[in-house]
Amino acid sequence: MQADVAVIIAAKDERDRVAATVKAALELPGVDLVVVVDDGSADGTARVAEDAGAKVVRHSRNRGKGAAMETGAEAVRLLDDGREMPRHLLFLDADLAETARDAAPLIEPVRRGEADMTIAVFSSIVKLGGHGFVVRLSRDGIRRATGWQATQPLNGQRCLTRAAFAAALPLAPGFGVETALTIDLLHRSFRVTEVEVPLAHRATGTDWKAQIHRARQFRDVARALAVREPAITGRLDRLRGFK
Repeated sequence: MQADVAVIIAAKDERDRVAATVKAALELPGVDLVVVVDDGSADGTARVAEDAGAKVVRHSRNRGKGAAMETGAEAVRLLDDGREMPRHLLFLDADLAETARDAAPLIEPVRRGEADMTIAVFSSIVKLGGHGFVVRLSRDGIRRATGWQATQPLNGQRCLTRAAFAAALPLAPGFGVETALTIDLLHRSFRVTEVEVPLAHRATGTDWKAQIHRARQFRDVARALAVREPAITGRLDRLRGFK
């Protein structure tokens, strides 16, 4: 199969799992490039990822998921220089480990031209980060903004065409990136679809670190939605004008 997909992995202190994720991603059909963005890790994540076969870009300090995704995509763009067709972009979490090899179904609708962005729906029973009130906040916000009901709106496993990714720039900061990405692409009439995949990552716990993580997620998702409320209000006003 012609190489037409680059995998981008944002990683923060994922030394224990990132190597397995990189190696599994390199097994995906059509993938010949894995870029790991080390977002300010202090545990040797960059070295482990590079040893596993990834191209590594480092942030000297933690800049958040949205910034890491942009950095990874820019690295792919530079490496694509001279290619007739730019690679599609497959974003995977660093802690998927060996299950990353099962991400192929996310690629196929984009490769066939049937979707501009696919979003993973994990078929295994696993608590996604932010499960509960943050998921509801994101899901309800997406529905209000677009009328589309997302199953797992915070899922970071996504495949996009280069054109779709470019249309969504600049990305929302931090953990608001998935919610904003979905809304912004649907507003621009890009085709978004969900795909069930047998992926699994480390479940978010219930200790104080997990609670802080959820609080940050809630803050970032709420900010992403607040920025888009004027657009939502404007769309509703235009619809009322046709009555």
